[in-house]
Amino acid sequence: MRSLWSGVSGLQAHQIAMDVEANNIANVNTYGYKYGRASFADMLSQTKNVATAPQGESGGKNAMQIGLGTQINAISNIFSQGSIETTDKNTDVAIQGEGFFVVSPDGGDTYKYTRAGDFKFDADGNFVDNNGYIVQGWLRDEDTGTIDTSASIRDIQIKPGMTTPAQKTSEMVLKANLNSGDIIENSSPIYSLKWGDSDVDGTNSFEVVDSDGNYINDPNIQSRINDMGVLFNSNGEALSLQQGEGIWMSYDQAELTQALNDPSAAGTTTFAINGTTVTFTSPGGEAVDTYGPNLAAAINSLTPDHGVQATYDNNTDELRLINTNQNGTDNSTKNIKITGAAGNDGANTGIAALDGTSSITAFQYTYDPTAATTGGYDETARRFTTTADMLTAMQNDARYNTDYDGDGAAEENDGVKFELNSDSALSIENPSGDNTNTIDDDDDLDGDGATGAELAEDHDMNLTVTGLSTATVTENEKVTDIFSSISGNLASGSSGKKLSQSMYAATHSASIDIYDSLGSKHTLKVDFTKAQNTTSGGTRWDMEISVPKPATIDGEAAPFENLITYGFVTFDNTGSLSSQNPTGITFSPNNGAEPSQTVKLDFGSGNFDGLTSFNKESSTGGTGQDGYPGGDLEDIRIDQSGTLIGSFSNGRSFGLAQLSMAKFANNEGLMTEGGNLFSQSANSGDPIIGTAATGGKGFIQSSSLEMSNVDLSRSLTKLITVQRGFQANSKTITTSDQMLNTLLGLKQ
Repeated sequence: MRSLWSGVSGLQAHQIAMDVEANNIANVNTYGYKYGRASFADMLSQTKNVATAPQGESGGKNAMQIGLGTQINAISNIFSQGSIETTDKNTDVAIQGEGFFVVSPDGGDTYKYTRAGDFKFDADGNFVDNNGYIVQGWLRDEDTGTIDTSASIRDIQIKPGMTTPAQKTSEMVLKANLNSGDIIENSSPIYSLKWGDSDVDGTNSFEVVDSDGNYINDPNIQSRINDMGVLFNSNGEALSLQQGEGIWMSYDQAELTQALNDPSAAGTTTFAINGTTVTFTSPGGEAVDTYGPNLAAAINSLTPDHGVQATYDNNTDELRLINTNQNGTDNSTKNIKITGAAGNDGANTGIAALDGTSSITAFQYTYDPTAATTGGYDETARRFTTTADMLTAMQNDARYNTDYDGDGAAEENDGVKFELNSDSALSIENPSGDNTNTIDDDDDLDGDGATGAELAEDHDMNLTVTGLSTATVTENEKVTDIFSSISGNLASGSSGKKLSQSMYAATHSASIDIYDSLGSKHTLKVDFTKAQNTTSGGTRWDMEISVPKPATIDGEAAPFENLITYGFVTFDNTGSLSSQNPTGITFSPNNGAEPSQTVKLDFGSGNFDGLTSFNKESSTGGTGQDGYPGGDLEDIRIDQSGTLIGSFSNGRSFGLAQLSMAKFANNEGLMTEGGNLFSQSANSGDPIIGTAATGGKGFIQSSSLEMSNVDLSRSLTKLITVQRGFQANSKTITTSDQMLNTLLGLKQ
């Protein structure tokens, strides 16, 4: 009876199916396990009658076949994604997506494949699975510091106690903003200046001194004297000096004296004081005591226009003209300049003697960023760019160009001393001069009745500062405020000083630690100081680069503590970096480390990706460098690409190795090996080796394991169906047996 054998085949097939499901349930907690599925298929059927085609009026007949039972024709592993379990172990890894980890039991001669990422390091630093097979991948090249994933895979081994040698810095990166605005928060005192010869250029001039007043014999520093156009007051407000703006400074009141006579007849006297015409008519027949006061009153009626006040001395019959230079901001109210008096003294009073005379004690100092000049006796010709230009012009005028005694000619006052002190304030002193210098002059300076080469005298000073304006330039009140505190008396030989308010420069500093070949740390400091506004728009900032001694930069020892080398950066009118000098330095630690270490200074490419100069607070946005000291391996973690990243005691982290992954054309064609391993078969296809998350391979999740993909509810339900199938097939056998018994009963 065929049914007996069909029942037997059914029992056998369901027994295999039960075995498969039992194995699935047994591996419900096996990491990376992929459940199996038994596929039933019917067996070859016995054909009793073949099928016949329709003939004539008779229809066709189907074949008559009797099935001979069932069989298991395939047991397939289902490679669906298992759930991911988070663990506390750094070396646990799970694959999210397609692919297998590659391990080898024999140093790479043969490969096995697994989804179970329960890896660890053995005593020799081999990265192994629970079978002791070594995980395969790529190692870091110590020479290049990279992991070449195009090379052949090999055993991953990270030696215990691994250390990393120091790496010297080859590049420094700085991202910062240097404030281009008119209000700043970060500022520093400007360079102090003192008159003298520091042997920098072999001539007397205003030169930079340190906080103790000692000359700094470094031409790099001497060439970086501050541009007045970009300075700030103590409130952080920009002076914003524009071309032609400046101040008036008077070193004494201007004074002229002229003896008057009795007018001999009626007449009109006309002359100009500082360009303002004064007209006075005398009726004649009056005494000089009447004429003089009336003439003084006529002059004083126009004082607001020419700045001069007149008095008449009854005892000496002298007309005295005085300009305190305290009022007005333009040329018409400063000093005393008499013109047009000749030929207008019809009354013979002596006024004609004043024609062409002047008393010059006030001078205007104007900012010119393109061509500073300091010479000449014209009080309107003093132009300056830097603080040194201004001090040179002022000291020259105070010493040699001022009419201190009102005789209409300049006197020498060689004791006057100007400085820009350590508080960034203009300091004026009037000590006694050496009185040894002689000057050629047509005046009798020493009162001996003779003219010629005579000794200079000391003079008291009466300082006055006012604003400056012209027909085209308005007063810069911030600049006036800076210097207005200088006003007042300064007696010759006194120890007193007159001080302006302090001036400041916009500055910003950034520091970063760089490393030499021994791993020693050196603090590289970059100081920026706003130097000038460029003619094309934008700004230039001077740059000073320093490191602590005994290090040197560019082979030049520091002229004094820390300062090493100099440079600049410029920005265009959009605030973008347009030029940089230098772009790198040569650094020598001088401590036994490798000398002449080249360090690139990366301040950006001018695309707002490094240094900028916007109207916002100066700040450092970020620094970076690629050097580090030596360090010991402290921990290893694995990222999504499968890279084993080592963390060292020096704070550095970098890839030490990278896990390889394999992908097959037919996962179900793989052979199970036990121990959560698969091996290649003829029907799986060759492995495609590569890195995670490439070529259709999944990405790696660290500190995680892939759980079994067995669905316990499905498996338990499958048990029921298999059991019922088994029972039904056993019933087929018992029923067939009963039928045989009935057949045997016929004989009885």
